[in-house]
Amino acid sequence: MSTLARTQPQPATTPERRPTGRSVLMCRPEHFTVVYRINPWMNPAAPTDTNLALAQWQTLYDTYVGLGYDVALIDPVDGLPDMVYAANGGFVLDGIAYGAKFTHPERQPEGPAYMRWFGEAGFDVHVPDEVNEGEGDFLLVGESILAGTGFRSDSRSHEELARVFGREIVTLKLVNPSFYHLDTALAVLDPTPGQEHIAYLPSAFDEASVAVLRERYPDAIIVNETDAAILGLNSFSDGYNVVIASRAADFERQLREHGYNPIGVDLSELLLGGGGVKCCTLELRR
Repeated sequence: MSTLARTQPQPATTPERRPTGRSVLMCRPEHFTVVYRINPWMNPAAPTDTNLALAQWQTLYDTYVGLGYDVALIDPVDGLPDMVYAANGGFVLDGIAYGAKFTHPERQPEGPAYMRWFGEAGFDVHVPDEVNEGEGDFLLVGESILAGTGFRSDSRSHEELARVFGREIVTLKLVNPSFYHLDTALAVLDPTPGQEHIAYLPSAFDEASVAVLRERYPDAIIVNETDAAILGLNSFSDGYNVVIASRAADFERQLREHGYNPIGVDLSELLLGGGGVKCCTLELRR
């Protein structure tokens, strides 16, 4: 995949990138630890440092505040160590919060906790019938929603998502268990209709999905395996500033070449649970 990244044609002119305001929901990792294994990143036998996770998360929070984002917080719940990965708590668009219904029993109580928060925050909450893990598998690009399946979100949730939001849903199948959510294998760099731009790792998807991505986003950034392996694609962009894993060096270079401002943050401790920047960030679109 690194060869593809080197030989990918660059646009004749780099578009002028402009940041737009963002409103996000986060959850402090006060109870973060790894006590079960529900993805390849997790190893309950390996030590984790909750204080380090808190310090790294605080850097991410401070970065967002420094960029002028509106950052809301949901209270962490003891016994739910993965609640820090707020992106999985639902999908919020047009003032509607489509709740999460988690695959694994260990995370299932997170769904009601996040839906309670959405309701108290004034969102129109849609309780899901189908298994889905929120913005971990649903990403808004332009007027369409890219929807992942293969490991966590059931493809039937894509049909439910279409009914709730009335948007085009583009189903993408993940095939590599290390990239078990869509937001670990694909980053939305600019969701603005008419100038949609993404980055992704082709080997994380089946052939049919790669064909769809190539057709829809011919100018996409193709990220190499090394950067993807530290969840470099699990990033958050406001259309100009892109917060990424600090060790994703080649992705940082690619972003600069395409006119973005990459900002590296070290979330290595939270990576032990299988999450990065985007996993800790749920966008609130009213």
